[in-house]
Amino acid sequence: MVNRLKEKYDKEIVPSIMEKFNYTSIMQAPKVDKIVINMGVGDAVSNAKNLDEAVEELTLIAGQKPVITKAKKSIAGFRLREGMPIGTKVTLRGERMYDFLDKLVSVSLPRVRDFHGVSKRAFDGRGNYTLGIREQLIFPEIDFDDVNKVRGMDIVIVTTANSDEESKELLSQLGMPFAK
Repeated sequence: MVNRLKEKYDKEIVPSIMEKFNYTSIMQAPKVDKIVINMGVGDAVSNAKNLDEAVEELTLIAGQKPVITKAKKSIAGFRLREGMPIGTKVTLRGERMYDFLDKLVSVSLPRVRDFHGVSKRAFDGRGNYTLGIREQLIFPEIDFDDVNKVRGMDIVIVTTANSDEESKELLSQLGMPFAK
């Protein structure tokens, strides 16, 4: 079973991008390299159970087990010591990455309240796109009744594009709903 978004990328998006940017080889066309989902759990300092719940939720959303990130520095004001578990992240590649991107674009983002599209200015200059989500409830796997705390997350879409313009073209053809 081949992924719907991957098939669309191979059959429609690559030829259209090659034509738009005058590429000579298919290998020059930008592609999505990986997607990193990061969930900071600041309240894990006082209650370690919150981190376990965040890991569980991220596992449901991403379809693979995340790693626990640890603090790099000690910050007295936040009662934080170096090496304390502080968040969780997962890196998706290949099949799972396309599955997640498809779900994000077609199911989850339209469920956001008062949604007018994602920002066009969240590119980093090297063709990568960062998207912040305020609540994990927009994902269909998360059951509203099981959630005890609403958490946000950062989704970084890393592409092989050389410029923001190429990356924006790739993402908009993949169905990313940019604000008008």
